[in-house]
Amino acid sequence: MGWNGIKNGQLLKLLISEGFDALLTFDKNLQYQQNFEKYTITVFVLTASINTYSELSKLTPKVKEQLNIDNLFPGPIIIK
Repeated sequence: MGWNGIKNGQLLKLLISEGFDALLTFDKNLQYQQNFEKYTITVFVLTASINTYSELSKLTPKVKEQLNIDNLFPGPIIIK
Protein backbone atom coordinates (compact mmCIF):
# COMPACT_ATOMS: atom_id res chain seq x y z
CA MET A 1 0.00 0.00 0.00
CA GLY A 2 3.06 2.22 -0.07
CA TRP A 3 3.03 2.76 3.68
CA ASN A 4 6.70 1.97 4.31
CA GLY A 5 8.30 4.38 6.74
CA ILE A 6 5.04 5.57 8.29
CA LYS A 7 5.25 5.97 12.06
CA ASN A 8 3.16 3.67 14.27
CA GLY A 9 0.53 6.22 15.34
CA GLN A 10 -0.11 7.35 11.78
CA LEU A 11 -0.11 3.72 10.61
CA LEU A 12 -2.83 2.83 13.12
CA LYS A 13 -4.93 5.79 11.91
CA LEU A 14 -4.48 4.72 8.27
CA LEU A 15 -5.44 1.13 9.06
CA ILE A 16 -8.63 2.28 10.75
CA SER A 17 -9.54 4.72 7.98
CA GLU A 18 -9.01 1.99 5.37
CA GLY A 19 -11.30 -0.42 7.25
CA PHE A 20 -8.73 -2.85 8.63
CA ASP A 21 -9.82 -4.85 11.67
CA ALA A 22 -6.41 -5.89 12.95
CA LEU A 23 -2.66 -5.50 12.61
CA LEU A 24 -0.16 -8.32 13.04
CA THR A 25 3.25 -7.24 14.29
CA PHE A 26 6.25 -8.58 16.12
CA ASP A 27 7.10 -5.12 17.46
CA LYS A 28 6.79 -5.86 21.17
CA ASN A 29 7.28 -2.18 22.05
CA LEU A 30 4.23 -0.98 20.09
CA GLN A 31 1.91 -1.87 22.96
CA TYR A 32 3.84 0.48 25.25
CA GLN A 33 4.39 3.27 22.72
CA GLN A 34 0.76 3.88 21.73
CA ASN A 35 -2.32 4.93 23.68
CA PHE A 36 -4.80 2.30 22.52
CA GLU A 37 -7.74 4.17 24.02
CA LYS A 38 -7.46 6.39 20.90
CA TYR A 39 -7.56 3.51 18.39
CA THR A 40 -10.34 1.03 17.62
CA ILE A 41 -8.10 -1.61 16.07
CA THR A 42 -6.82 -4.90 17.44
CA VAL A 43 -3.06 -5.39 17.34
CA PHE A 44 -1.75 -8.93 17.50
CA VAL A 45 1.77 -8.85 18.91
CA LEU A 46 3.43 -12.06 17.76
CA THR A 47 6.06 -13.35 20.16
CA ALA A 48 8.44 -16.11 19.13
CA SER A 49 11.99 -17.09 20.02
CA ILE A 50 13.11 -15.74 16.63
CA ASN A 51 11.17 -13.67 14.08
CA THR A 52 11.37 -16.03 11.14
CA TYR A 53 8.48 -17.09 8.95
CA SER A 54 8.75 -20.70 10.12
CA GLU A 55 8.56 -19.70 13.80
CA LEU A 56 5.89 -17.00 13.45
CA SER A 57 3.69 -19.23 11.26
CA LYS A 58 3.43 -21.63 14.21
CA LEU A 59 1.32 -18.92 15.88
CA THR A 60 -1.29 -18.99 13.09
CA PRO A 61 -3.77 -21.25 14.94
CA LYS A 62 -3.76 -18.88 17.93
CA VAL A 63 -4.33 -15.84 15.69
CA LYS A 64 -7.18 -17.63 13.88
CA GLU A 65 -8.74 -18.52 17.23
CA GLN A 66 -8.75 -14.84 18.22
CA LEU A 67 -10.13 -13.78 14.82
CA ASN A 68 -13.08 -16.14 15.27
CA ILE A 69 -14.19 -14.27 18.39
CA ASP A 70 -17.28 -12.18 17.59
CA ASN A 71 -15.94 -8.90 18.94
CA LEU A 72 -12.24 -8.23 18.71
CA PHE A 73 -11.01 -6.06 21.53
CA PRO A 74 -9.18 -2.91 20.47
CA GLY A 75 -5.58 -2.75 21.57
CA PRO A 76 -2.80 -5.27 21.88
CA ILE A 77 -3.28 -9.03 22.18
CA ILE A 78 -0.09 -10.95 22.89
CA ILE A 79 0.21 -14.19 20.92
CA LYS A 80 2.87 -16.62 22.21
